Amino acid sequence: MKKLINEIDNVVDEMLNGMTAAFPNYVKRLEGLEVLVRAGGTEGKVALVSGGGSGHEPAHGGFVGKGMLDAAVAGAVFTSPTPDQVYEAIKAADGGKGVLLIIKNYTGDVMNFEMAADMARDEDIEVDQVVVADDVAVENSTWTTGRRGIAGTIFVHKLAGACAEAGGSLAEVKAVAEKVIANVRSMGMAVDACTVPAAGKPSFDLEEDEIEIGIGIHGEPGVNREKMSTVNEISDKLLAKILAEGIYNEGDEVAVMVNGMGGTPLMELFIANKHVHEVLGEKGIKIYKTLVGNYMTSLDMEGFSITLLKVDDELKKYLDAPADTPAFVQV
Repeated sequence: MKKLINEIDNVVDEMLNGMTAAFPNYVKRLEGLEVLVRAGGTEGKVALVSGGGSGHEPAHGGFVGKGMLDAAVAGAVFTSPTPDQVYEAIKAADGGKGVLLIIKNYTGDVMNFEMAADMARDEDIEVDQVVVADDVAVENSTWTTGRRGIAGTIFVHKLAGACAEAGGSLAEVKAVAEKVIANVRSMGMAVDACTVPAAGKPSFDLEEDEIEIGIGIHGEPGVNREKMSTVNEISDKLLAKILAEGIYNEGDEVAVMVNGMGGTPLMELFIANKHVHEVLGEKGIKIYKTLVGNYMTSLDMEGFSITLLKVDDELKKYLDAPADTPAFVQV
């Protein structure tokens, strides 16, 4: 295993300290905790808290800032943060208008965030939550009951964050988040697996001419193992499963995200995006906005995911709103 790290046990601690050193105007770390909060604090608005296991960078700490998150909790690599960590993040982020937890649908995340919410309510902090389950690849998995939460979570951060920044109430911010969740779908693939530092070997093995269709973001293998094909053919398979949901129809407008899994060159992501645009254009689905890059990764996995979000005037307003975070800047 070749990794640019020091001690395996210190990777998350050193990563967070490196992030705060790079972006002190955006984030600060809660002392002794794997929690990043807005450097300027949160006052007079609904606070958004998200997080999960590390290894998905720039998620989640990279999205702490104006127009998106107020705090991000980092567990160990691919491991849910503890309830105590999430509880401290809630307390630190609370600006007096309530806190919305944005949780990806993994059993440990849901359980630990819910426990933390109960702890915060005992301190008279108003807390609510949403659970993102955008992955169309599987209905259930080793990690989840129901669909997994993957890259579509970034759209929830962005649009709910914009609503909160605009002064929305906790109920209003939650309603926007739920509207995004109802209209967002994703699916991913890999040409090579990731390697968790503590494991020291790839999470699954692929032959040189094989790919995995329908992978998860924690190194889970896919639902299909196939022979390598062109990126157009691969994109067609991912889009076919997403479009089969029946919520994207001729005349609809969508936001598109072509998300790298951590080890994929931007060149290849842009080639995939070209075909996504062509296919949607042929189907009469209008593309309102496109994001291409690394947003929700899986360490060094080589591959990509496609996310579609159907948008109306309300969602377009929040999608277009300004954001200023280490990993997402929009003026």
